[in-house]
Amino acid sequence: MAVPAIRVTAVTKRYGDLLALAGVDLEIGQGEFFGLLGPNGAGKTTLISALAGLIRADGGTLEIMGHDVVSASRDARLKLGVVPQELVFDPFFTVREMLTFQSGYFGIRGNGDWIDEILHGLGLSSRANANMRALSGGMKRRVLVAQALAHRPPVIVLDEPTAGVDVELRQNLWQFVKKLNTDGHTVVLTTHYLEEAEALCGRIAMMKAGRIVALDTTANLLSRFTARAFRVRAGHPAAALGLGGAAAGNDWVEFGFDAPADIESLLARLREAGADVREIAVGGPDLEQVFVEVMRHA
Repeated sequence: MAVPAIRVTAVTKRYGDLLALAGVDLEIGQGEFFGLLGPNGAGKTTLISALAGLIRADGGTLEIMGHDVVSASRDARLKLGVVPQELVFDPFFTVREMLTFQSGYFGIRGNGDWIDEILHGLGLSSRANANMRALSGGMKRRVLVAQALAHRPPVIVLDEPTAGVDVELRQNLWQFVKKLNTDGHTVVLTTHYLEEAEALCGRIAMMKAGRIVALDTTANLLSRFTARAFRVRAGHPAAALGLGGAAAGNDWVEFGFDAPADIESLLARLREAGADVREIAVGGPDLEQVFVEVMRHA
């Protein structure tokens, strides 16, 4: 049986009176695209910092591909690439030089072909010989992703990678990251753009106050906490309301439904009742609604 890409067991971390991690247990399988969500101060970055060996947990164990981040720190670090929230870069070197040096930190020589592939995949080829100071904020964030990938780690953690990135850059980034995941890399994503997590992640953990308060597949979370909604704008909304709909303002009436086939029978009933349907809209489950609901009850 393959070892998990990440295994976190009973991990705690305290800063004075603040309990940043309160006994976190988490296991992420190899090849997963995993989402780690939570409000500011939930403990996400603290957990990532502990995985990366930037801080030491007070209790518990953390492993990357079976390597303990404390007792086998070198092996664990080689298996992990982290893209931090902050824009941290050396202003004296070009993009290619930065990636070459990053490879060297891990003892990797002759890494030019992989660096070229990263530059191409992230749309940085035209800026490969540009000084870091000359790049826009979005381009600098791409370079952070490239740095995390320079030593070709099997596990990649993206901590708010698209913060401040425009739509075109964001799409380009996700296209490349999805390819990495398809090729077998494990990807862990933290983001406040919940639509990204919903579209990309197969499983999601939600954190609050240093604890994991929800953990399931994205599909199960969506089905557990939210319902599908079918809305109609009717010339005679009273007729639609008489069929069990709920008023949604401006002559719109909303119905819940379980399967798409339910919509056909509902439309037939609306026509029979003389509701005079003028517009329809179908809304699926929304991860933002799930997130708000989980945080409210956690």
